[in-house]
Amino acid sequence: MKKLGVIADDFTGATDIAGFLVAGNVATIQTNGVPSPDFSSQADAFVISLKSRSCPKDQAIEDSLAALRWLQARGCEQFYFKYCSTFDSTEKGNIGPVTDALMDALGTDMTVVCPALPVNGRTLYKGYLFVNDELLHESGMRNHPLTPMRESKIERVMESQSRGEAVSIYSDIIDEGSETLRHYLEAARREGYRYVVLDSLYQSHLKVIAAAVQDMPLVTGGSGLAFAMTSLEGESGKQNKQADSLGRPKKGRSVIFAGSCSQATNRQVNTYISTAASMKIDVARCVNDMNSYRQEVSRWLLTHLDEESAPLLYATKPPEELEQMKGRYPEGVAEEAIESLFGYLAPVLHDAGVKNFISAGGETSGKIVQSLGIRAFHIGPQIDPGVPWVKAVDQEVYLALKSGNFGTDDFFMKAQKEFL
Repeated sequence: MKKLGVIADDFTGATDIAGFLVAGNVATIQTNGVPSPDFSSQADAFVISLKSRSCPKDQAIEDSLAALRWLQARGCEQFYFKYCSTFDSTEKGNIGPVTDALMDALGTDMTVVCPALPVNGRTLYKGYLFVNDELLHESGMRNHPLTPMRESKIERVMESQSRGEAVSIYSDIIDEGSETLRHYLEAARREGYRYVVLDSLYQSHLKVIAAAVQDMPLVTGGSGLAFAMTSLEGESGKQNKQADSLGRPKKGRSVIFAGSCSQATNRQVNTYISTAASMKIDVARCVNDMNSYRQEVSRWLLTHLDEESAPLLYATKPPEELEQMKGRYPEGVAEEAIESLFGYLAPVLHDAGVKNFISAGGETSGKIVQSLGIRAFHIGPQIDPGVPWVKAVDQEVYLALKSGNFGTDDFFMKAQKEFL
């Protein structure tokens, strides 16, 4: 496998792909934003986590190109633009514009689009993206607060936000193997298509795709294809030693923050609150009485840090409550107040001896990482597919940064079973 440089459009997406790379025996370091030129740690793959999924388009492009230049300077030979397996990007979203900018910078006229992650129920068939047995636009993603997904045909989404034409290659072609797929990819290039959406129903499809795209300068997709790419040298499935030696968390003071309102996180919160101390965030006080409320929540968390299971602070709510919240406040006000609360609490708890932070939701995870001043991570063992433990490179802080949609219902308890 060539030295890989990954540009991820959010924090949890970055840990998702980094965890799969480590599981595929690729020594990997993840950074929070574009590192300084004098960054000295070495790895076979670098994953740069950006906040480009929901920021303004021009900022997303600028940050992604800066990441590309840094990765090129580190000697990376192939580049991977990583987005969520549910293609979190509306018709005005950033996946298309960032892809175009990276293609231009690399001088390539075609790339593939492959968000599938079959192990987590994200599959593509006839160019349509499914979440388990539901079309994307009929799944819980239709109510996502930042990127509501109202279209399941990925080539349509791609064309709506980028400047080229897209085409799909279906599973019956991929079933014929990598040589056949290469032939069809080259045919798509000759016909002027800029983006090729690839069906993927099984891990075996991803392995065929990985072999067919190994010479492409830019690949775009979810973490599933990246994991398949690690198998090209026959090393997939071996757990890299760094998972145990550098990334596994140690038993000690821990806390759980849940900001995601996804269906999966709702189930995880409902499962956990019956087993451990939990507090639901009072949004009205969070918005209107922030200073006093911060102190109250801090005191509550500090009183529960030495209990057997970590305390849970959550803003997670079902769709009907989420809609009610949106109706009460101007756009973004409540969400910003909640993330500000998480950002305030993380360093306060760290100063109180908390070493392990479990977080649900990309925005929440990003805020925690930012507030703790963490710039890079060693990647540890996976808790569930796409969710590893990670350790800050320069301090004794361990984090499980979970995408809202990932993880089993008992994820919060399962994560704590990884403690040494």
